[in-house]
Amino acid sequence: VMRALCDGFASEGYFALCPDLFWRQQPGIQLTDKTEAEWQQAFALMQGFNQAKGVEDLMAGLKHLRKLPGATGKAGTIGYCLGGRLAYLMATRSDADCNVSYYGVGIDELLGEASAILKPLLMHIAGKDKYVPPAAQETIKAALSQNPNVTIHVYPDADHAFARVGGQHYDAKAAERANGRTRDFLRRNLKG
Repeated sequence: VMRALCDGFASEGYFALCPDLFWRQQPGIQLTDKTEAEWQQAFALMQGFNQAKGVEDLMAGLKHLRKLPGATGKAGTIGYCLGGRLAYLMATRSDADCNVSYYGVGIDELLGEASAILKPLLMHIAGKDKYVPPAAQETIKAALSQNPNVTIHVYPDADHAFARVGGQHYDAKAAERANGRTRDFLRRNLKG
């Protein structure tokens, strides 16, 4: 799924890199959301994930992308679920030119870093996300709404992973809207 997303961004003229976030735990792991066993395996990997090392990996990826022949020097991140959390952290801890978070989990616990967001951050929140419940959504919106660099879109009828094509909670209408907003955001911040 993630490689297909990268292929899509590459087809739009971007250099795209899909890091193996779990290479320290289980290199090359490929999971779907089709079975309860895969959900449980994903949660176990997330529990053992070293967030600081993951952010370091992403920073190394940005550095690499910026040096590729033909690169403009601008680079950003896009993440889904845990990756959405990491995109938020890249907005607070890195020099990424922009970041996009799709249904990032646990961001409400990281809002102490929000004042460090100095470049554009686009957030897509699923209104019916049990992993980012309504109270967490409200906390995130309240903490970030005054930052002019942050844009938050809530998809009221969408569930977690609504943009995952073929996934259990795929919502074509919400995904199309979010992906269109993401494409516009990337054009403004990386190509403009």
